[in-house]
Amino acid sequence: MKSEILGGWGRAPLVRTSVARPNETDLLEVVSRAARLVPRGSGRGYGDCAICADGVTVASESFSKMGTIEDGRILVDAGVDLDTLLKYLVPQGWFVPVTPGTKFVTIGGAIAADIHGKNHHRDGSFGEYVDWIDLVTADGTIRRVSPNETPDLFWATIGGMGLTGFITRAQIRLTRITSSGITVLTTRHDDLEDLMGAMLERDKTHRYTVAWVDTLARDHQMGRSVLWAGDHTASDDLLRRQAKDPLRFRPRQRVTIPSKPQFCFVKPSSVKLFNEFWFRKSPRKPSTSHQSIDQFFYPLDGVGSWNRLYGRDGFVQYQFSVPDRSSELVKRFLDLVSGHRIPAFLSVLKRFGEPSGGWISFPSPGWTLAVDIPTNAEGLGPLLDAFDQQVADAGGRVYFAKDSRLLPRVVHAMYPKLRDFQELRKKTDPLGKFSSHLSRRLGL
Repeated sequence: MKSEILGGWGRAPLVRTSVARPNETDLLEVVSRAARLVPRGSGRGYGDCAICADGVTVASESFSKMGTIEDGRILVDAGVDLDTLLKYLVPQGWFVPVTPGTKFVTIGGAIAADIHGKNHHRDGSFGEYVDWIDLVTADGTIRRVSPNETPDLFWATIGGMGLTGFITRAQIRLTRITSSGITVLTTRHDDLEDLMGAMLERDKTHRYTVAWVDTLARDHQMGRSVLWAGDHTASDDLLRRQAKDPLRFRPRQRVTIPSKPQFCFVKPSSVKLFNEFWFRKSPRKPSTSHQSIDQFFYPLDGVGSWNRLYGRDGFVQYQFSVPDRSSELVKRFLDLVSGHRIPAFLSVLKRFGEPSGGWISFPSPGWTLAVDIPTNAEGLGPLLDAFDQQVADAGGRVYFAKDSRLLPRVVHAMYPKLRDFQELRKKTDPLGKFSSHLSRRLGL
């Protein structure tokens, strides 16, 4: 065990914490001895969900084994990331059922955050494809939890942000594919109303949908955007050069940001230029193309350590969801950001379908917008605090896996089953061993 400075992907806050990297045998002792601890995967949670300054941050990297695929299922350790898993799955004709915008999230993290992807409107979130989980609970024992045998502990763990125990492995159901290609329909939209109407239609015809939104556009251009709708390409539809090896999958990283950036490169002027370029480069008329898995799902993974572009102060990824009846809040948020000229480099709009059974899982039916904002943006704190209340009043939520600044006063309104979650934690972890900055800040 050694002392390290750690943070989330947003690089704020950064704290000094004791870090343990145990194998399974050592893990039981670490859990038994620690007064406070929190599990940590690859550190791709944006905020403070996987750090514990006054306790032990327990890394899962030693949990790295994968089983063979049997009956469309695979047994995989919690420390295996999607990048490693996909390199094994795709050449055999399989894909993960749900993936976020990075393939460097671990299986343990995917379960703890109940990750969602571009297909939530059709396929739901990651936790719905988990058959069972091996979980080390606060008393230092290993429990196998499943939706049939132990539904309360299982659904508290799905989306439970690592607060019910340390996940060591799980059995996951997979998606069959016949090629590594994605057939993508790209359309450009001049305003938010046009985009949202198109997304409702694309959800009926495509498995994956996602839109980039220009957050600095104003007036009649507010919400101008690019929408991508995709499906796994059938092997019969591949281009001739791809058809020779339909399941070829060889991702690579193109560039890496320097390790110690001194300045934030994300400013209103640079974001405005980027947004103009990104919008204009997209086709004026609907266009169909064939993309690789990396191009469609993980474009930012091609830039190593891209989070360093935000400099020493880091950034906040603010992701909220609202039901369809409150969709005007998406426009209201864009109006706030553009009106205050807050530079949001990455702004992604998606649709959510039905939720999983996760007690404090984030996705719920409606719209979700995720925006990356430098933490030093002027007036950011009060603006987001006020908008949190509007989201809560509308029956919406803010995503714990991205959060580093939410206030506890709105959390119960956002997550109606939070009290049940807290009661279960008291029973399984009466001393509150599993504890993170997030859980203490929000009283989870």
